[in-house]
Amino acid sequence: MFQPVSSKPNFVAQEHVVLDLWAKTDAFRTLWAMNKGNKRWSFVDGPITANGPMGVHHAWGRTYKDLYQRFHAMQGYDERYQNGFDCQGLWVEVNVERDLGFSSKRDIEEYGLAGFVNLCKQRVLSFAALQTEQSIRLGYWMDWNDPAQLRTLRDKLAEDPNQVITVDGPQGPVTGTVEQIVGQLGLIIGEPVCQLRYIFE
Repeated sequence: MFQPVSSKPNFVAQEHVVLDLWAKTDAFRTLWAMNKGNKRWSFVDGPITANGPMGVHHAWGRTYKDLYQRFHAMQGYDERYQNGFDCQGLWVEVNVERDLGFSSKRDIEEYGLAGFVNLCKQRVLSFAALQTEQSIRLGYWMDWNDPAQLRTLRDKLAEDPNQVITVDGPQGPVTGTVEQIVGQLGLIIGEPVCQLRYIFE
């Protein structure tokens, strides 16, 4: 009646089999399209701060959030699947200060506020990319930004935040300075203006 089960399963390999299946079948986008236009259910995520890798406690929270969204999706609700990261200044600033060896806020003033803020944005983009990869590996279904694009934006901020670039948005190309593009990530006007698509690819 039941197939024998190995006493030494390879959980990592099993994870990748499932992720590959979702990618090949475009399962997430198919579900999203199937429910589009139905009664809405909105889940406002209390996102984790993009200031370091996810911890186990973050993974637990994301798993519970995904569970609620999938439950409502199975009932046919149309959902936003909007991911976000808490990019609040304090903890990001503290870590950038530590990285620079600063001991007071006067050090920031001497360094220059614009340069310091730029470093904070770069840190957020780095860890938003890493946490996105971790969340995808966790199996969390969401309309993710492409981690490679987030890292590219981080690098371009480091080069020159005022350089003009063009990225692909859901409604066509979006052009602006790197700083403007970063400022529009996840912005909702119908859909995110600069959502950099990445779904289990």
